[in-house]
Amino acid sequence: MAGADEAGRGSLAGPLVVAGVLLDYGCLRDHRVRPLGFLNDSKQCSEARRQELFGAVVACAERIVVHVVPAGQIDRDGLHRSNLAGLRSVLHALSPPAEACLVDGFRLGPSAPEHRAVVDGDEQSAAIAAASIVAKVTRDRVMRRLDSLYPRYGFASHVGYITPQHSAAVRAHGPSEVHRRSFAALCYG
Repeated sequence: MAGADEAGRGSLAGPLVVAGVLLDYGCLRDHRVRPLGFLNDSKQCSEARRQELFGAVVACAERIVVHVVPAGQIDRDGLHRSNLAGLRSVLHALSPPAEACLVDGFRLGPSAPEHRAVVDGDEQSAAIAAASIVAKVTRDRVMRRLDSLYPRYGFASHVGYITPQHSAAVRAHGPSEVHRRSFAALCYG
């Protein structure tokens, strides 16, 4: 079973990270992957739980594919198109051998492998939840690295999402190279 999800759609800065995870559900019975019993939408897990789940997913997944869409590409192609293209690309990389492909919420069109869109899929499917965890942990790690390159924006604390502190930093310093200019944010004005 392949699942695909993304992290960073609503972010003011940084990439969109799309992940696909191929799980052999038979391996989920193995005692070494007990933490996967806590799989859920990454937004509903604490950071510590996400890290634990990330390790468990990496340990048991048949294959993991991550596609990082930089801010410039999002500005050029649009967020929705970038997201759909990323989801299609990770499913293509997983199918075959995936027997079934599930995507959190989106129909990807005829150029994608055969798939099923699942509303709230990261709460309904272990494969989608695993992809959600991989995408979120990967994106947060990218943003913490970007914090060292752009320390005045505080990416380590808000990982690129809009907060009062992030908006104030953008107003004071202007947007950085990793800010999404296509995002209609008041702090850009």
